[in-house]
Amino acid sequence: MARSRRLVTALAVVVPLAMLATAAALLLSAGWSVGATAAPPPPPRLVRAMAPPSKAPPAAPAEPQVEPGMVLKRVLDTGGPIKFGDWFWDEHGVPAGPVVITVDLKAQVLSIFRDGYEIGTAAIIYGADDKPTPLGTFPILQKDADHHSSTYWGAPMPYMLRLTWDGVSIHGAPIDPHYATHGCIGVPKPFAKKLFAAARLGDKVIVTDGKMMTG
Repeated sequence: MARSRRLVTALAVVVPLAMLATAAALLLSAGWSVGATAAPPPPPRLVRAMAPPSKAPPAAPAEPQVEPGMVLKRVLDTGGPIKFGDWFWDEHGVPAGPVVITVDLKAQVLSIFRDGYEIGTAAIIYGADDKPTPLGTFPILQKDADHHSSTYWGAPMPYMLRLTWDGVSIHGAPIDPHYATHGCIGVPKPFAKKLFAAARLGDKVIVTDGKMMTG
């Protein structure tokens, strides 16, 4: 009878062990580690959403501009830097259109554009240190082909285009590197005559010191 109890007890121990062994084998085949706590799954990887592509910078204009909205269509061929006393004029085939005059004090050059075409350019003289030529944008206020200064002892200022009421204008003058004006812009007299004929009251004159010519 005692032997029968021991056999039953042994079977009771062996059978659960066999079941545990079978379960362990199944777990191992599934990739689990028996006897250790299963590691938690790794957290999902965070992926930063890509920002939408920025707009490409605006393309540079195909041609330079003398002022916003006015495309430079032609520059006269002067064969190199303009010398004192030199001037150039060619309006052949240039259509009618708005006129803009630019004065670059650093380069000592005046140019006149019509509808974006440069039709004339010349070397200039301008205001001395104590009477500098002002920078800025000026409308032509007055035209006088035979003007004489009321400020400077009746000095002749042929083909005068007035820029300010306090005495600044464009006019014909002897062009020499040793000369200066009291703020006016002097151009060769034959050029001044052509400039006078091409310009109208209200036309824009832009005076700069070599930087971008904007109004």
